[in-house]
Amino acid sequence: MNVVNDFQALVSRNIQSIGESKDFLDLSNLWIEKCIPLGYMYNFSWLGRPIIQMPQDSYAIQEMIWSVKPDLVIETGIAHGGSLVLSASMLAMLDYCEAVQKGEMLDPKASRRKVLGIDIDIRAHNRAAIEAHPLSHKIEMIEGSSVAPDIFAKVKEAAKAHETIMVFLDSNHTHAHVLEELELYAPLTSKGSYCAVWDTLVEDMPADLYPDRPWGPGDNPKTAVWEYMRRLAEEGRNGADGAPLRFDYDRTLEHKIAITVSRDGFLRRV
Repeated sequence: MNVVNDFQALVSRNIQSIGESKDFLDLSNLWIEKCIPLGYMYNFSWLGRPIIQMPQDSYAIQEMIWSVKPDLVIETGIAHGGSLVLSASMLAMLDYCEAVQKGEMLDPKASRRKVLGIDIDIRAHNRAAIEAHPLSHKIEMIEGSSVAPDIFAKVKEAAKAHETIMVFLDSNHTHAHVLEELELYAPLTSKGSYCAVWDTLVEDMPADLYPDRPWGPGDNPKTAVWEYMRRLAEEGRNGADGAPLRFDYDRTLEHKIAITVSRDGFLRRV
């Protein structure tokens, strides 16, 4: 008997059972639908900065970064900066663990690992708070539209200095904008890494849940993901590394957390 293997097999069976339980997954979506009007996702912070995210999705970020060990995380959408700080804290933890394993002293500012955030409007008070954070040395920010040619040129140039890249798309949630982001940013994703598209749940929510937003069912991140995956399958694309670009939906990650704003949004490059 191998206790470790037995436990891993138990977890795998649990996740499979969740994925096969339509009632449970529907209940998870209903729970999200009911919590949105209550502002539930605004109630949390990460190391002092507000992070507008489901706690389960924050946990998914931890798992993605730990498993891939990227040296660059690109995030579109900054808001209060909590997600940037979360990614930066995980990159710092990778640095620490690697130093311990090598028996070396850690120089926090010597690491190449960085988080690059892009937002069309980085408000002054948010920028000041992020720049004052102890992890600010791991964070770079660019103000401008994520799909503007000059802004993406800066991102692409910055990415050249890194080997393992992860992408999180969380800015404007309309179909057209997210699809354009996918065309630009998904090719930067390294093999084995993730391009995570947040807030695909909009497709599964009532049409009147976002009365003051330009997105809704039929026009949202999930419809953009579906269209992009269709294009990859039927037309093909190459990654920034020149290799053919192919993504799979990571259902294991999606089902293990169950309560997520990003069903069909965890795309892993294979």
